[in-house]
Amino acid sequence: MIVVMEPEVTEEQISHMVERIRQFGLKPNVIQGAERTVIAAVGKERSDLMDSLARGPGVAAVMPILAPYKLASRELRQESTQVQTQSFRAGCGVCGVIAGPCSVETEEQLMTIARAVKSMGATALRGGAFKPRTSPYSFQGLKEAGLKLLAEARQETGLAIVTEIISTEDVELVAKYADVLQIGARNMQNYRLLEAVGKVEQPVLLKRGPSATMDEFLLAAEYILNEGNAQVMLCERGIRTFEAHTRFTLPLASVPYLHRATHLPVIIDPSHGTGHTYMVPDMAVASVAAGADGLIMEVHPDPENAMSDGYQSLNLEEFSDTMLRCRKIADALGKQFG
Repeated sequence: MIVVMEPEVTEEQISHMVERIRQFGLKPNVIQGAERTVIAAVGKERSDLMDSLARGPGVAAVMPILAPYKLASRELRQESTQVQTQSFRAGCGVCGVIAGPCSVETEEQLMTIARAVKSMGATALRGGAFKPRTSPYSFQGLKEAGLKLLAEARQETGLAIVTEIISTEDVELVAKYADVLQIGARNMQNYRLLEAVGKVEQPVLLKRGPSATMDEFLLAAEYILNEGNAQVMLCERGIRTFEAHTRFTLPLASVPYLHRATHLPVIIDPSHGTGHTYMVPDMAVASVAAGADGLIMEVHPDPENAMSDGYQSLNLEEFSDTMLRCRKIADALGKQFG
């Protein structure tokens, strides 16, 4: 439920209500808005608790949260959330751009990409150091050596680092190097991993599972938020349907729907969402037009010889052209791009 405080509420009254919520066995979450302070009381809701809390000092109203996801809901927080770390921002009129290779392969490969995408307007560098692969015989990533190369790229270019984390055992290690922790589609419902990244300071990029409904997607985000990490970005990367002309089906209707349902930024992945290089530029442009708060694209200087996902990676020239096209759309919409 939501405890809406009076405009002139005092810190003492807020602290009192936080303690009252704890006494009822609920978890309080204080949100300071531009005009009002609200306290989310997360847990099993009962009408008698609502009546009791409504009588508290400084309380204007108590309302139930109808959505199954509480902290992620737009009911709780009307103002959109902007995620910011290092050079990267997403949300509230800013469309951030994350670009880089599927996998960190070599120092030369990574630094070439990092310098290029930075010069073209990207604000974050993606790169997999740990790679969950369908086949155990595929390239699994350079692991900590890859993380160190990403850190070196950040030191030279200033780009924020986005990399995937695949197990709870690796949270502490990856958090030492990365600015944004990515939860891949395969792990969207790995609840212990979601709880673990909810305890760190870094923002989290949560990818939608290929068979997940929107409620399942938002409830996965709720696990992270419930542990105290408010910097969550939702990444639509396509769902599995009967179609075979693309790797996945990329539903851009997710953008306006999620903007209505939640205050969290929405990132689009046109690389995984299509699986074909020639489709990525058009879908990136369409994503910006649909109102996306960010893009994450796979870029490689030599896609033909990439160790993973070369078939959906842009080369440097293609990425440059895509950025120019996307920027025109962002300018027309009055959004900051990159």
